[in-house]
Amino acid sequence: MTIRSDIKIVAEIGLLIYPGAQLAAVYGLTDLFRIAGEWALPLEGGPRPAIRVTHWKSGPETGPEPRMECIWDSHPGDGHSLSHVIVPPSIIMPDKMPSMQAPAAWLAGRHRAGATLCAICAGAFVLAETGLINGRRATTHWAFAHALADRFPDVEVAVERMVIDDGDIMTAGGILAWTDLGLTLVEKLMGPSTMLATARFLLIEPPGRQQRPFAQFIPRFDHGDAAILRAQHHLHATRAQTYDLAELSTISGLEQRTLLRRFRKATGLRPTEYAQEVRIAKAREQLEATNQPVEQIAWQVGYSDPAAFRKVFQRITGVGPATYRQRFGVT
Repeated sequence: MTIRSDIKIVAEIGLLIYPGAQLAAVYGLTDLFRIAGEWALPLEGGPRPAIRVTHWKSGPETGPEPRMECIWDSHPGDGHSLSHVIVPPSIIMPDKMPSMQAPAAWLAGRHRAGATLCAICAGAFVLAETGLINGRRATTHWAFAHALADRFPDVEVAVERMVIDDGDIMTAGGILAWTDLGLTLVEKLMGPSTMLATARFLLIEPPGRQQRPFAQFIPRFDHGDAAILRAQHHLHATRAQTYDLAELSTISGLEQRTLLRRFRKATGLRPTEYAQEVRIAKAREQLEATNQPVEQIAWQVGYSDPAAFRKVFQRITGVGPATYRQRFGVT
């Protein structure tokens, strides 16, 4: 079958179906790229641009490089020329994901051939096995950031933005961030007008969102340092309302300098930063569930100066308290 003459293929995007891959993202991206083609304007009065989408799955081993078979093709034709390969999210939690050496080797081969590699959410763990993001910034779901950094310490994990575009490598954060990545690719390949038309039709936000308003503070308690654990338990029990380094030093049984060094090593944060995270986590709960004034919430979580509270809240969540309440409040 030949590709229709009234369309012009501007890219071939391959979707990798690996063990545990989230098929909802695979089919969702397939539909998103098809819809983008329907909204695209003809090229200077000629054919309409279209994105060829192919699905790839492991085939039988036939040589040194794992064989991947094309199991579906939106525009069947002769041969393939993958410009992009997307690793979708996983429905398996990262700590239970099997080794992905075979898909990773195939991805590395496509990268050498010139394809841009993209990963979404826990798909970053598959991409990281290629070694191609060592020393580079990459994002994943905010809840998996520590796990990705621990397993692949050479990767600079950055979860502030929903999409990080590093040219030949692109990563997207949340489980549903395939919409952000898909629209970003549509904008690159078909232009901003087609991207915006696609977003409007699908009733989804254009790319540019941040993960920080959605991210929750997940403290680390499994580091094995009993002295630091005592300090953490104290901060959580008191909601860090009266943070005092000398008091933490007494509770932990460590000198202050030793406490600062070991606390950061164990938790990834300085004690002051940790206390701020504890306070802001409580403030977020109050903003979500109550109609209390921001000033009252600031005082309840340990800030006598509402301006200082707003500044810390903005830095941690990426938005101000009032905006956060508008987006996430349930009252």
